[in-house]
Amino acid sequence: MEFKVLAVGDVVGNPGLERVRRHLRQLKRKTGADFAVVNGENAAVVGLTPNQAEDILDAGADVITMGNHTWSKREIVSYMDDCSRILRPANYAPQVPGRGWGIYETKVGDVAVIDLIGRCNMDYGPNNPFLMIDQILQQIDTKIILVELHAEATSEKLAMGYMLDGRVSAVWGTHTHVPTADARVLPKGTGYVTDLGMTGPKESVLGIRPELSIAKFRGDLPERYRWADGTTKMEAALFTIDAATGKCRKAERVDEWD
Repeated sequence: MEFKVLAVGDVVGNPGLERVRRHLRQLKRKTGADFAVVNGENAAVVGLTPNQAEDILDAGADVITMGNHTWSKREIVSYMDDCSRILRPANYAPQVPGRGWGIYETKVGDVAVIDLIGRCNMDYGPNNPFLMIDQILQQIDTKIILVELHAEATSEKLAMGYMLDGRVSAVWGTHTHVPTADARVLPKGTGYVTDLGMTGPKESVLGIRPELSIAKFRGDLPERYRWADGTTKMEAALFTIDAATGKCRKAERVDEWD
């Protein structure tokens, strides 16, 4: 039996939220996806509020993942403990709220989702994700295991993919907001893509108004980032998994642009 997983790139601002509200269920129907994981850490540009999380879940997401902006909206702190369908990176310090992985009931049985954050060029030092994932996998006995690595460096994401090849069903990257064209099944049966991309304004610099990003690189006076207007896009990958073995049969991009 096939089990299809839709992984959706970072949702950016109100345009990204509106795209999810209007199009996520449609994309799930179009692709036949049984389960959707959406990165929501930029829904408030930096961070996510509880109301925004509820919007994403109501729109059809089964799990929301986070990253380096997890704590940018402090009202999410208590929500993280209350809602099992939102994950922050598992390799954050153990004293912080929330959970880094979860087991979710589906039509094919339990499915595990693990959220990790990278360390290369991320400006701070969470626990080593390569060591943390080994500890987590010792506690999981589900056939289908999905892993997101929120990281800057493509090499770090690729290394994680190859280390987990044959041990998990799929590994995908987030954070850069730029989609990669390398969706594939690795040699031992793990689906992989280096970065999903983003969901939000099409004509933008990573979701932000281009003039604001240009001004920053020019060295102009700093100004608060604001999302761009206009048409939107949803960038995502679809993994077709054999429910009996947990192996990925197919990995493909399913981007939608207006």
